[in-house]
Amino acid sequence: MPAPEFFYVPYERFLEEMETVARLIEADDWRPDFLVGIGRGGLVPAAYLSHRTGIALLSVDHSTGEAGFGDELLDRLAAKIRDGSRILIVDDINDSGGTIEYLRAAIDAKSGDPAGLRIAVLVNNIRSRSHSEYHGSELDRDADKRWYVFPWEAVAPPETLTREAAEVPERIA
Repeated sequence: MPAPEFFYVPYERFLEEMETVARLIEADDWRPDFLVGIGRGGLVPAAYLSHRTGIALLSVDHSTGEAGFGDELLDRLAAKIRDGSRILIVDDINDSGGTIEYLRAAIDAKSGDPAGLRIAVLVNNIRSRSHSEYHGSELDRDADKRWYVFPWEAVAPPETLTREAAEVPERIA
């Protein structure tokens, strides 16, 4: 597999995409009660979005697979939706759609109310198998194979970025 081409997302672009997402949320009649940052990539965008919109922030670390920090918290989010709350999950990118697909299925199965859950991302792949209701920009993975490196990821060693990019080779090949 060839080495991935990294695209370091400029901080200014990150802010522009956050503002776009915030305005889309504010223009919608559906208003979340909670933002949920998904670890790791969605934590920073969710914190920024919380400050920008004034919506309360929760977090779930789905990235580690560590017991007590993933599925159990998804069950608690489902319970909040059952109790009438609206939840907006925030992530950095909807690429393959795997994370969003998993989160929707896990929460919807226990909440019984799919309308209580929505997704916001900074970058949305139009070829993804999942959709986000709000996004800052779009990419077409058929045309753009660059690996997006967001400002909070830019401190990672290049070998870490290369390993993470290689985890789903069809995204970059």
